Parts: sequence; structure tokens; C-alpha cells
Amino acid sequence: MKKIVIITLAIIIAAIGFRFGFSKYSQNMKIKLAMSKPAPDVVAEPVEEHSIIRTFEVPGRVTSKYQVNVLARISGYLEKSYFKEGDFVKAGQTLFLIEPTEFSNAAKVAKANVDNIHSQLIYAEKQLVRASELVKKDYIAKSQYDNLLSQRDALKAQLASAQAAYGDAQRNLGYTTVKSPVDGRIGIITVTVGNYVTPSSGPLTTIYSTNPIYVTFPLDSNDYNLLAEADKEDNSNRKVELTFNSGEKYDLTGVQDFHDNKIDQSTGTVTMRATFQNPNNQLLHGEFVTIKLFSNRPVNVPVVHQTAVQENQAGKYVYKLDENDIPELVYIKTGEQDGEFWVVNSGLKAGDMVITDGLQKVTPGKPVTLKTKEEMAKIKNKANNTEKKDK
Repeated sequence: MKKIVIITLAIIIAAIGFRFGFSKYSQNMKIKLAMSKPAPDVVAEPVEEHSIIRTFEVPGRVTSKYQVNVLARISGYLEKSYFKEGDFVKAGQTLFLIEPTEFSNAAKVAKANVDNIHSQLIYAEKQLVRASELVKKDYIAKSQYDNLLSQRDALKAQLASAQAAYGDAQRNLGYTTVKSPVDGRIGIITVTVGNYVTPSSGPLTTIYSTNPIYVTFPLDSNDYNLLAEADKEDNSNRKVELTFNSGEKYDLTGVQDFHDNKIDQSTGTVTMRATFQNPNNQLLHGEFVTIKLFSNRPVNVPVVHQTAVQENQAGKYVYKLDENDIPELVYIKTGEQDGEFWVVNSGLKAGDMVITDGLQKVTPGKPVTLKTKEEMAKIKNKANNTEKKDK
């Protein structure tokens, strides 16, 4: 029994030793094979510095400059409507009629009261003029004159009150015709003809102004800082372009003329707003679009050729050469495109050497052979010719 255990242990130990030895042998062979491979040919170029107008593309939403709820200002039955849903209306255009009879009668009564008091005042004025002549000749007592004067002043006060009441009656009568306060496109009618409406009934409909029109959009706080750094005090009336979701570009450019004074803590963005002319009502309230915002001033920034930039799950990266021309993998953050280049927001500076050609065979930390563009082109042509012959 002991012999069997000893033999089994010996076999296990031998197997472990063999596996360890084979693993070390394979690792050494891989190292030797890697060392025997020639360093890959690459082209490296310095990171350039370009003067650019910064641009930022972000999603935006069209919103009307004015969104006006049309309300009833008096109580009564809705008698007529003078438009169709979706119509474009002008400021001052009549939209609804609230039954006017009650208010018309009230205005007539108020007018009659004004006329009555006015007639009494005219008579009192004449009586006062006569009394003033008589009191001078002592034909009447001074107290009688004072009484007539008091009556005249009381009638003046009554007339002023009656005129105010008449004005209110006229105002209420005017409210029976509900008019549009602004130019714009009218929305859905929420209260139809025949219903009794009051000032507390809520909006009868809503009008959305169309020209000019706003587009609001969020700008990342980091991008906002880059924009502010580029423009400094020249930070207003920036050029804005708009593209529809279909990919079609809007013909007119807008002006970014407002930004919020705080960063939204939940999104890390600054809300900005642009104003566009909309003469053909092509832009509709609530529509989602793409906004391209331009800085007012050019700024010098590092740029890297697009062929040097690769991407994985962690982000965009390049192979940068250290002081010994050994490549290292460096992650970068890019901004907008400038022709064949990416603008580099972080990770590189002007003058850094990055590999732009021959990237497929590069291994971080392993030597490379630097070639010029012309030399690399010859190597590729030779390889292509060899491949054709083999076929």
C-alpha cells in the first residue's frame, strides 16, 4: 500500500515538474522568437499646432420665442371660433367670440348713466353761473350759492365714477372678442364652441411664435471652458449652424446669444441658446436638430493626423515615441476635426512624436525602425509586388 502511494506521489511530482519545465521552455522560445523578429518599420511625425476656429456639435431642440396661452378674461358661452387648428395668425387677429349680449347691454346701461349725469351737471353749471351773479348783488344768500356749488361738485364726482364704470363695461365687452396677442402658429383648441368658459377654465388654445425662433442646446462644461478660453471677452453672438435629423442643412445661420449662468449638476452641461430667422416656418417648435457652434476667435491647438489615432473600449489612443524612440500607448481626448487632423484636447502637446504609419505591428515598449514616408512607400510597393508574384 505504501509503495502505491509513493509511486503515485512520484508520478504527480514528475508531472508537475514536466509541466513547469515545458512552460518555461515555451516562454523562453517565445522570447527568443520575438527577439529574433526585426523591429517593425514605422513612420513617426511630430504633433503639429494649428490655428483653428473651434467648433462643437451637440443635439438641440427648437423652441418658440413666445408660447402664449389664450385665455378667456370674462365668463360666458363660447359662441364662435375664427380659425383652424394649425393656422398661422397675426397679432390682433380675432380668434374666438364669447356671447356678447350681456356685456353689450351692460355697456349701454353704463353709457346711459353717464349721459344722464352729464346732463344734470350741465344744468347745475348753468344754475351756478346765475347764482354767482345774484350773490354779488345780494339777491340771494351766500349759503344758497354754496349749496349749488356743492351740488355741481357732487355731480362731477358722480360723472367721473359713471365714466369709469362705462370704461369697465366697454373693456368687458371688448373681451368678448378674444384676440391673438402675438404672431404665430396656433395649436389645438382645448375648449370647443358651445361650452361655458371662465377666466379659470384654462387655455382655450396656445400660440407658438415662429419667427424668429430659438434653439436650446446643452454644451459640456469642459467644451464650454475651451470655448470661453478661445473667445475670452468676445463671448457673444457666436455663429451657429443647424442640421435636421434627415441630414439636410438649414439654409440660414443663427446666432448664439444666451447661455445659462450655471452648470446643471445632473448633466454637467451649460444650457445655451441660439436665435434663427424662420421666414418659411421650416423650423417647428419641439423639433430635435443638430447644432454646430463656432468660436468667434481662432486659437492655437495641437493636432494629430487621423491615421495615427486608433480606438478601443477605453477610448482613442496613439503610439508616442519616448526619448529613446520606444513606442508607448497614450490615450488622448480629441475635439473637432481639422481637415485630415484631430484636434487634441488632452494627452499630447505640440512636438510630441507619434507613429502615423506601420501601426499594425507596433508593440508598446518594443523597439521600432523609423522610416521616412518615401522609404515606407517603397517597402509597401515591394511587398505588394512580391505578393502579386506569389499569386
